[in-house]
Amino acid sequence: MSDWILYVILAGGVVFAASSWWGVRRLKARHSRSAVREESHKPGPGQQKVAVVINPVKSKSDEARRLIKDACHLAGWDEPRFFETTAEDPGHGQTRAALEDGPDVVLVGGGDGTVRVVAELLAHTGTALGLIPLGTGNLLARNVDLDVNDLPGSVQTALFGHQRYIDTAVMGIENELTGASSEHGFVVIAGMGLDAEVVGDTKEDLKKTVGWLAYTEAGVRHLPGRRKKVAITMDDGAEQSRKIRSVLFANCGLIPGGIDFIPQAMIDDGVLDVVVMSPRSAIGWLAMYAKILFKHNRNLPVMNFYRSGKIVIRSQEPMATQLDGDPSGEATKVTVQVQPRSLLVRVQKSP
Repeated sequence: MSDWILYVILAGGVVFAASSWWGVRRLKARHSRSAVREESHKPGPGQQKVAVVINPVKSKSDEARRLIKDACHLAGWDEPRFFETTAEDPGHGQTRAALEDGPDVVLVGGGDGTVRVVAELLAHTGTALGLIPLGTGNLLARNVDLDVNDLPGSVQTALFGHQRYIDTAVMGIENELTGASSEHGFVVIAGMGLDAEVVGDTKEDLKKTVGWLAYTEAGVRHLPGRRKKVAITMDDGAEQSRKIRSVLFANCGLIPGGIDFIPQAMIDDGVLDVVVMSPRSAIGWLAMYAKILFKHNRNLPVMNFYRSGKIVIRSQEPMATQLDGDPSGEATKVTVQVQPRSLLVRVQKSP
């Protein structure tokens, strides 16, 4: 693809993001992301034992480490313990090692992939998760109203802020052709189909240069394609046969660029918001684009929204999957289930 075409695509992505950000600003008066089950609350008084799982290759990891040490020292707390992720282990072993020491809070410094791994292991433990956003998307931080551009503020919130319980979810992935199967947690959005294809084919060098806009280029390349037949079951109900391009399972709806992709999705309501997309042509994609951009309430036959606690999707041929923006392999069957109020997260004080 020539450079000028790429620039046009990226420029279009910028316009889309700016327009959508304006739409979110207008929507805010009607849609609040505050907790629906409970207000945030202050942790118990006294010293806290702090562990930190950190991705050392992130550009601000050294600054984050210094800020965390200084804050703990000024509070009169013990020195925090740091556990560095590696290319071979993105956080599983480090989080398990951190939990063995019985911390009051585990801070995670990294991108969405590191956050997802740490959150998966902290779910159901009652140990709080503190977010130190160091990635490109920082999706969970955005969805609990943290300022992802304020690193000192994020450290203060992670150590001394309030906390609240949020939902997580798990996705079981099975491939009947290879016999492979696995189960993974996620905290923001998982998917099957086109969105997962885009995630898996985004150019890393472009991502380093332009950030999340790199997904726009990959998305344009993957738009042409055929729909695939799947069977969908929600909450153990009747099975539905559909031809789809993509299915999203959203625990919350805010994505990079300030785009509120699913305004109704709440992070602690005990259900997942499911988006089934089945456009046949470019006209269908344009209609979906307009619906998201202008926040239309009008239903589209190519874009259906559902709410469910458990979703099972079967496909005759393998389809790509993703978890919070990380490719997770191909599947002929996925089982997705919400885990209500399973993760304790440090947040700013409720207004």
